[in-house]
Amino acid sequence: MRTKSLHALRIALSLSAAAVTGTALAAPSCGTDPVVMNSYFETGFPLPTRLAEEFTRQFPNVTFDIKEDQFANMMETTPRLLSEDNAPDLVRLPSMSDLVANNLLLNLDGYFEEFGWDQFPASQLVQLRVEEGGRPRGSGSLYAMGLNYSMTGVFYNKELAEQIGMTEPPQTVAELDALMAKAKDAGLLPVMQWNKGTGGFAFPLQNLMGAYGDPEPINEWIFQKEGATIDTEANLEAAEHLKGWIDAGYFPPDANAIEYFQMMSRFIGGEGLFMFNGDWESGNFDTNAPGKFGFFIMPTEEADGRHASMSAPLTFGISAKAEHPDCAAFFLNWVATNPEARQINVEVGGSNPGGPADLPIPAVEPGSVTEASLAAGQELAQDNGAMDFIANATGAIFAAGWTPELQKMVGGQQTAEGLLDAVQDEYETQLSR
Repeated sequence: MRTKSLHALRIALSLSAAAVTGTALAAPSCGTDPVVMNSYFETGFPLPTRLAEEFTRQFPNVTFDIKEDQFANMMETTPRLLSEDNAPDLVRLPSMSDLVANNLLLNLDGYFEEFGWDQFPASQLVQLRVEEGGRPRGSGSLYAMGLNYSMTGVFYNKELAEQIGMTEPPQTVAELDALMAKAKDAGLLPVMQWNKGTGGFAFPLQNLMGAYGDPEPINEWIFQKEGATIDTEANLEAAEHLKGWIDAGYFPPDANAIEYFQMMSRFIGGEGLFMFNGDWESGNFDTNAPGKFGFFIMPTEEADGRHASMSAPLTFGISAKAEHPDCAAFFLNWVATNPEARQINVEVGGSNPGGPADLPIPAVEPGSVTEASLAAGQELAQDNGAMDFIANATGAIFAAGWTPELQKMVGGQQTAEGLLDAVQDEYETQLSR
């Protein structure tokens, strides 16, 4: 079995050999012997499995033993699984800092050199870097890679939009407010959103945070920079705005009982004008409901303002105890650079496949949701407005902070100020342990 220390030694020796001989060594691969990749994926997201199937088609000696679990469960079980002898080669990472602090993830710096990941835009990888000791994030060694680089925004039902006279996406938060009010007056549900299990109301909240303030302070909080706080004036405005939407009845009255898959089913079934979610669902809509839905980036507070949105890699790492670390790293590189893999990434994942900046984005169907979400991603890139997800600040902040406090807010038992105070207190408690 390969250990982290043995892997680091191999990297050091191979680089030394290259320096002595003056020759370039072949990058790691999966070889030709049979390989079974122990894999731990997130339930409800077909992209990793589709990529694994294509990888096996191209490299028949490699098969995948895939186990799946809900994201909320992964927050609890991933540390235990990575500490076991039969740890996953490939694992979907719900968070990183605590895993790095406990030496459960493989340091990928050697692969960065061997695969030439310096050709990837540095901004793609910044969220995947962690300093020694597990904090802060945003700098230090590379411990993960993205299967794609998604963003969140707003999906909308075109038929319902037509009913209330919406002819184009809103350009300001005030215009979005007005459309929600029109939908409510017309007897339509303005927003379909889930909030059971994992706090789905974090999506509209963080979109509002990006509308009222810059992404940099939010990223500093997520990356655990010294002195960072989520309890800012801009974020308070965002939380108060969300509370206003709740009080106005813009969300389902049973939102706290709605799970993610139920939200998707109900939205596709025609319930809700808007839905705050990520572009990973674009391919799903294009396949199962072509022409019925659209997507737009969260509007800004003022017209022509800077857009900011959650935009993060679908994060995968390699266990420090992985049996096949080279093959796992080869797979992660293949996902970003292979033409067939990139096409699957766009068609199924609906997101930018990442990789070297000079690689073209695969073509998509004109007028599709995927076309709209990719265009929104380009707009976000132009404004340099990407921010990580507030659920990723610590390993337990989503489960112990955001989810219960947002559920209280939906239930009328929490204020905007109380929400931010409680989450900041939980954040500081977790960092002090």
